[in-house]
Amino acid sequence: MIEKLMNIDRRIIFILVALAVIIPSLLEVNFPITVSQPTRSTYDYIEALPPGSTIMVGFNYGPSSLAELHPMAKAVIYHCFQKKIRVIGMTLLAEAATLGDNMLKDVAAEAGAVYGQDYAYLGFRPGATQVLLGMGTAIDSVFEADYAGTSLAEIPLMADITNYEQVDLVLDLASGSSTEWWITYTNTRYNQQIAAGVTGVIVSQMYPYLQTKQLVGLMPGLLGAAEYEKLIGMPAKGTEGMSIQSFAHLLVVGLVILGNIAFFIQRRQGE
Repeated sequence: MIEKLMNIDRRIIFILVALAVIIPSLLEVNFPITVSQPTRSTYDYIEALPPGSTIMVGFNYGPSSLAELHPMAKAVIYHCFQKKIRVIGMTLLAEAATLGDNMLKDVAAEAGAVYGQDYAYLGFRPGATQVLLGMGTAIDSVFEADYAGTSLAEIPLMADITNYEQVDLVLDLASGSSTEWWITYTNTRYNQQIAAGVTGVIVSQMYPYLQTKQLVGLMPGLLGAAEYEKLIGMPAKGTEGMSIQSFAHLLVVGLVILGNIAFFIQRRQGE
């Protein structure tokens, strides 16, 4: 038995991992979620905004990071629509233009939000620095039309929004350096309030900006999505993904423990 444990076929491990992913998905098992303070700060800031406020959401991630950031985007945008907070979407990445458009349309369909009144999507313009600085002067100097080609002057939502002064919060959903661009060019120069949701691999480099209060909140990867879903009472892909991860992690921990037990027993027998 000890010899078999020490030389277990890797295909068996692959099967166990597959089962650890499939079974929780089919049974819809959800582990308890403890909300971290950075995520709660993001939620509290949005929750405190009065109806009619405006949030700009930057969809600055591509398909490779969709699993982490899409659930986060859905939870926050749904919360905004519930609160009657207007949402302006945009992106600094060409590959994210369609992702942002589809996400807003999907959430709007669920929440009953109306394009042009409750939300608008500006799409992509090249030159991140010029885009961020330009919107500080006049948004329509950068985005003369929305993603569908409609002039901003024809969109009721944009009638009273000239620049960052009319935007209550920028939420950057990022898989790269875009949050730091927002901090450098919009928080520092225009004193724009910024919150962020980032992939797990870069979250550690965002914490200093919380300490300096250049970020009002921070959602860390898929965990951040699950935490936000708990706060709005809408468990979805984030919660499901965290539960699946937990089962997979428990399996790995169990295999490591068994491997170590087998190793020490075998070594003792060898003595």
